[in-house]
Amino acid sequence: MEYLASIMLSGFLIGVFVSAPMGPIGVLVIQRTLNKGRRPALFTGLGASLSDMIYCLLTGLGLSFVTDFIESNQSVLQIIGSVFLAAYAVYLFVHNPSRQLATPKLKSNTYLRDFGTGFLFTFANPLILFFIIGLFARFSFLAPEFQAYHYVAGYLSIAAGAICWWLLVTFFIDKVRSHFNVRSMWIINRIIASVLLLMSLVGVITGIHALI
Repeated sequence: MEYLASIMLSGFLIGVFVSAPMGPIGVLVIQRTLNKGRRPALFTGLGASLSDMIYCLLTGLGLSFVTDFIESNQSVLQIIGSVFLAAYAVYLFVHNPSRQLATPKLKSNTYLRDFGTGFLFTFANPLILFFIIGLFARFSFLAPEFQAYHYVAGYLSIAAGAICWWLLVTFFIDKVRSHFNVRSMWIINRIIASVLLLMSLVGVITGIHALI
């Protein structure tokens, strides 16, 4: 029971820490909470959580060839992810948030699209695998004395930690959403788009520089 409680706590903290950094997916969740509401943003976060879980499982299974592939193709993967990020930034910059506010009901396929973009944004950044490896080492998540049920509980705790994080973020942002009008959302969209575009440009430049 001592091992079980320890690995569940470690898993929950890993799930939070993997999700917490305010990278592109965090910015996207905030933007969607402001523009669409809490539920579409939560589906975006859940998509990101699924991607994080896949990388956690790859780390736990000890697939060394995955890390070797990332190391050998790091620059190319960084450029591809940055281009994808830049495309979304341009879309966000020219998009009018009032069209989203004028639509009171969202179709289920919209939620699926939100989930998919959250998944792809996170999955397009496989370098997070090294961050997860560091967290696993920090919290001693992988130990020879652990049994199979320990790991099942641990991975479920990682998922719980990630989901709780996105529930908290979307809840907080949704509470302050009423203080934003269409114009302020338009400004926020452009600020967020500019930040994403800057991040993508830095990624492309550093990726190309590493290839030269």
